[in-house]
Amino acid sequence: MAELTLAVDAMGGDTGLAVTVPAVAQLLKRHATVRIQMVGQPEPLAAALKEARLDSHARVSIVPAAEVVQMDDPVSVALRNKKNSSMRIAINQLREGNAQAVVSAGNTGALMAVSRFVLKTLPGIERPAICTAIPTRTGHCHMLDLGANVDAEAEHLLQFALMGSAVVRALDGNETPRVALLNIGEEDIKGNDLIKQAATLLQEHPQLNYCGFIEGNGIFAGEADVVVCDGFVGNVALKTMEGTATMIGHMLRAEIASSWLKRLSGLLALPVLQGLKRRMDPERYNGASLLGLNGIVVKSHGGAGVPGFLAALQVALQEAERNVPALIGATLAADAGGDIPTA
Repeated sequence: MAELTLAVDAMGGDTGLAVTVPAVAQLLKRHATVRIQMVGQPEPLAAALKEARLDSHARVSIVPAAEVVQMDDPVSVALRNKKNSSMRIAINQLREGNAQAVVSAGNTGALMAVSRFVLKTLPGIERPAICTAIPTRTGHCHMLDLGANVDAEAEHLLQFALMGSAVVRALDGNETPRVALLNIGEEDIKGNDLIKQAATLLQEHPQLNYCGFIEGNGIFAGEADVVVCDGFVGNVALKTMEGTATMIGHMLRAEIASSWLKRLSGLLALPVLQGLKRRMDPERYNGASLLGLNGIVVKSHGGAGVPGFLAALQVALQEAERNVPALIGATLAADAGGDIPTA
């Protein structure tokens, strides 16, 4: 693998350095050629690197940043008033060619706004979209948009479908990914005007393997490789999935603890329960891509632990290895049906 550099917003997220530094340490052990730029306030960052024995690591460097975008900062504050934040400087490193990808666990709205302002969008893409892998019975699918665009038009959903297909081809090696529109039913008569208009565009597009509408339960059944929706619906669906997984875990623990017989049964079933936890663990699928930008930006969940942030780092590394923005650009340029419609 060619040497690649990741710029890490070391201060972002709910826990900042307590998570980002240990995750970087693990990534460096797994990948011998990756280089890391840790972007953050120099004194606390240097202390954290020293504690992790990374202060003299040949593949780690500090890029100083005076400010931090807080999780509750308004987008306007991050964009206009915190130009020296660790988030902004990390994105600047990507724009200037000093890094091939950025990873941040910071404020989602701020990250999207700053990334779009600094990096701009790819030709043919009007709105970036948030995309991540979702576990299914048969493996996983990729779903977008998960919150970048509360409102969308049919043409935007087409652009999301093209970007999602390019990602699946690049990351999963699937040359004909099945693309579906999230809807309240599978029948053609179901859904609002937006969904029906988008369905026509996707069905007619020569580069898409469009398989029709998909309901929420079909996501987990593995009925599609790319699930497309607007950001309002996608974000609600994602938070519902996360909440359901957490609830199931709490219920299982409560049931096992409710009697000595159930505790014994739980002990006997421990290997099964541990396997189920691994398959459903949100940290395993952490790392959402901000697709459609002139660069690779990966958003880690703000509350992710070390394994979760490590997963986000690996998503960024994999996308950098395959140069996903270039693949998306090539997909748009090779549009056999003519120019991609714009809203």
